[in-house]
Amino acid sequence: MSWYLKNKIRAEVMGAVALATLVSCSGVSSAEPDYNQIGKQFSEVLQYSHFSREKFSPEMYGKFLDCYLQSLDPQHLYFTQEDVEQLRRKYADCFGDYLLANETMQLAQELYGAYSERVLRHLDQAAAWLQEYEKNPPTFQSDRSVPRTRRKLPRAENDAELDRVWRDQVEDMLLTEICRRENLARLAAEKGKPDPNAKESSPASKILARLKRVRMEVQEADQEDMVSHLLNAVAHVYDPHSDFMGPREEKQFKDTIKASLVGIGAQLREDDDGSTRIEGIVKGGPADKNGQLKLGDHIVAVDAKGDGHWTDILYMSIDKVVNLIRGEESVPVKLRVQSAESGDERIVTIVRDEVPMAESLASARIIDLHEDGPDGKTNNYRLGVLTLPSFYVDMDAGNVHCAADVRKLLVRMNQEKVQGLVVDLRTNGGGSLEEVRKMVGYFAGYGPVVQVKDARGRVEKLTVSQSPLFRGEMVVLTSKGSASASEIFAGAMKDYGRAAIVGDSTTFGKGTVQVPRDLDEFMPLLSMREDCGLIKVTVQKFYRINGASTQLRGVSSDIELPTVTSSLQIGEGEMDYAMPYDSIAPAVGYVQSPRVSSMLPELRARSKTRVARDSDLQNNVWYANYRERLQKENSLSLNKEKRQEQINELRNFKKKSDEERKKLYEIMSKEDEKHLTIYRLNLDDAHAAELPRASKKDKESFMRAAKDPEDDLEESLDYPSGLDPVLREAIYIVRDMVSLR
Repeated sequence: MSWYLKNKIRAEVMGAVALATLVSCSGVSSAEPDYNQIGKQFSEVLQYSHFSREKFSPEMYGKFLDCYLQSLDPQHLYFTQEDVEQLRRKYADCFGDYLLANETMQLAQELYGAYSERVLRHLDQAAAWLQEYEKNPPTFQSDRSVPRTRRKLPRAENDAELDRVWRDQVEDMLLTEICRRENLARLAAEKGKPDPNAKESSPASKILARLKRVRMEVQEADQEDMVSHLLNAVAHVYDPHSDFMGPREEKQFKDTIKASLVGIGAQLREDDDGSTRIEGIVKGGPADKNGQLKLGDHIVAVDAKGDGHWTDILYMSIDKVVNLIRGEESVPVKLRVQSAESGDERIVTIVRDEVPMAESLASARIIDLHEDGPDGKTNNYRLGVLTLPSFYVDMDAGNVHCAADVRKLLVRMNQEKVQGLVVDLRTNGGGSLEEVRKMVGYFAGYGPVVQVKDARGRVEKLTVSQSPLFRGEMVVLTSKGSASASEIFAGAMKDYGRAAIVGDSTTFGKGTVQVPRDLDEFMPLLSMREDCGLIKVTVQKFYRINGASTQLRGVSSDIELPTVTSSLQIGEGEMDYAMPYDSIAPAVGYVQSPRVSSMLPELRARSKTRVARDSDLQNNVWYANYRERLQKENSLSLNKEKRQEQINELRNFKKKSDEERKKLYEIMSKEDEKHLTIYRLNLDDAHAAELPRASKKDKESFMRAAKDPEDDLEESLDYPSGLDPVLREAIYIVRDMVSLR
């Protein structure tokens, strides 16, 4: 079994960033899992497989409990400091002993029970206040405020103090909803359009519905949920990327890393009325071919096996709804659906099938750029953009490979005589180490790609043996969201001097390798050995070929650009229990070309001049400063007039900038018509006789999406030629590289 990254996890930053892992995994079957044994085997595998080799101890047990409480209550809204101290007295010295003594389920139920009791108490109190406010709305004239985030604030000392926190939270939710509606109504009036709030329930009722969903999710937590919370807290004390995955999450993990799934091909969204709304339908997918499911329809119940056993999904978490609707290929699923138009209820039966996630696959564009030179002659450049959302791979069937897809696109680019290429990794959270190893070879040729070190300090150099496939100039476009395998690629391109790294100041900073292992194989012979889930454990650290780790520090940009992500507080350094940075000796056998470094002073100077003139990029500077100020202040006023002032600051800036952009984009579009010709190069186009011209509809080619009435009130400005400002500047940089060679 490989000890290297063979797949990826992508998450949303959202707060957190989607990050990647590799593994060999076998299939999952359907027996009832024994969570006591699972907890014990998980604990033993974690201790003896993790890079740190740290053994369970009372000191570790206290951290397990702290991590558990923080993961369930990250905003410090449920547990008081008194609660924490009481739980620490009971569990801090023996947390791990429960797991090793086959009592995982007991501990999971006791701790989750304490959490559930606290959540339901505060939800009940919040509901009572909202019902009170329904009759007697607050005036919102006080000078009080609430924190934007409570994550790093101390917990309330006791229930009385926490009740005051919750009273403020409820007022904040209510004021936020009231201001949202008033601003929408004002915007609708300005545009002569109907008020989108006309059919809405009252603000308090809408918030009550949202709280009801939280209540239902807490109350309906099953054993898998409870154990997952518990074991993940244990794993995350070792490092943020070691995990436990129960059967449901394991299936989602495998679907994500292979960029396809078995289901009906519909995008779902939780609605405030408790139902699940159809937000999108994948073109050519099972639901699209069936034709009975409509955008905006509401699903209220699911018959997962098509055998007449219905599950009411009102207020059920979206993950569990998705799990019910997905399933085995060629097996029908029945949905009880309420029409978005008439409200009538009907039964829709759809046969599940493989649904490719086209938006997650490699794609490209070829850009012909024609510019008038100072000598009056026209300079022609043929440039490419390769967009790679992840380094995906199919762990089970083995018939989906990112590197093979990229090869097809690069071969066609060579046929089209592309001179320079932008590899866009801004949203790439990582993936397969084997896939990225091959891809480094496509651009750098023979030599080392990355170094990996195990717990014993043994270092292995991973190499590739092939001639370069693409020899033109290169820019690698990154962001704070570029992680793991993306950082391996960017680091190798930088160390070889093969490409200029452009984007945020640095990438995410994940320099560790995880291996997912089926827990089934570790279970005792006479115990249940099916559906035991996975342990994803950090077993190695990886290092660039220059010896530097990407851990915490990431890969720095050669040319930093103002971006919308630059001020986000994301990255490995923002995560609890992150492993430290270190370095090793450089790999023997690689030679850094001085070509890119020799061009960098001129490239930076030209880019700096363009950035100073680019109003979009300067708007990014304003927005980054604005967001950094809000993060530092960490305060939202509960005074309506002051809150509206806070809202207006951003709205006024956006309104002014949109007016400027509208005029600018008209000019840019006309200029692009003269100077740019863009061709689409998706995987289906790789062998076409002629490449099709790119169009605005290309990004909508894989899914039909529901329209939000509120979107009609906000003027949507498409970037000219589909090139966002950061990507456009990256294209200019690679153009400069071609012109300077």
